[in-house]
Amino acid sequence: MKLRTLLIAALLAMPAAVTHAAEPIEGNWKTASGATAAIAKCGGGFCITLKTGKHAGKRIGQMNGAGTDYSGSITDPETDKTYSGSGTVTGSSLRMKGCVLAVLCKSQTWTRL
Repeated sequence: MKLRTLLIAALLAMPAAVTHAAEPIEGNWKTASGATAAIAKCGGGFCITLKTGKHAGKRIGQMNGAGTDYSGSITDPETDKTYSGSGTVTGSSLRMKGCVLAVLCKSQTWTRL
């Protein structure tokens, strides 16, 4: 009888753990320049902050979304120019894209650390 009670308690606890799972975009990422960027919840979305490199501590973006697709804004830390941005998570890769007027776009792939 004790085993059954433990099993039921474990099964009841599972949905709580699943509903609190982190979004795929959350975590630390190695950028194309080799710096580490941390993506974490902030406000109603996700903030992107550089943790290492020349611009450590600088917030370079904000994204909204869920699952594998996110959109928002991205700032080039070298020029301080902000662009429309998007991010797509595929496994341990994050494809970041920044655009001016949705016509001139550049993208790079970040790797999960």
